[in-house]
Amino acid sequence: MTVTEYNSCVDQYADALYRFILKHIRDKDIAKDIIQDTYEKLWRKVNDVESTNAKSYMFTTAYRTLIDHTRKEKKRGDLNEAPELFTDKPFNNLKETLNIALDRLPEIQKSVILLRDYEGYDYAEIGEITGLSESQVKVYIFRARTFLKNYIGKLETII
Repeated sequence: MTVTEYNSCVDQYADALYRFILKHIRDKDIAKDIIQDTYEKLWRKVNDVESTNAKSYMFTTAYRTLIDHTRKEKKRGDLNEAPELFTDKPFNNLKETLNIALDRLPEIQKSVILLRDYEGYDYAEIGEITGLSESQVKVYIFRARTFLKNYIGKLETII
């Protein structure tokens, strides 16, 4: 990959990569750090990565960096920030409800559902990014969608 191709890849995929990471952690600064680490890792491998594979490489690297960051944060832990399991507050809009439901999914299910439904990857590409088989990806997506459907309930009650 040439420097021009590298710059083109960064320009072309920066927004999608940032959205993907930000949906997971909801912290703009940490998301920017993870994206910056991803670009640095791509730059170090610029001679080994083909420009046609750059998108997949960047999403895979960002995903793995995100997982590493999440694992480090879990080890630290903060007992004061325990998630609220049930709320009496009714949901006012669908986007807010969906974001709360996504936060309750296990990390792997959240990742595959975001890659599939938000970023538009097919099952094989998601498997390549996450290191799962195509059938595992399908199972996790099915489970995530079932959970979201049950969590959200009837659309009429939200709107």
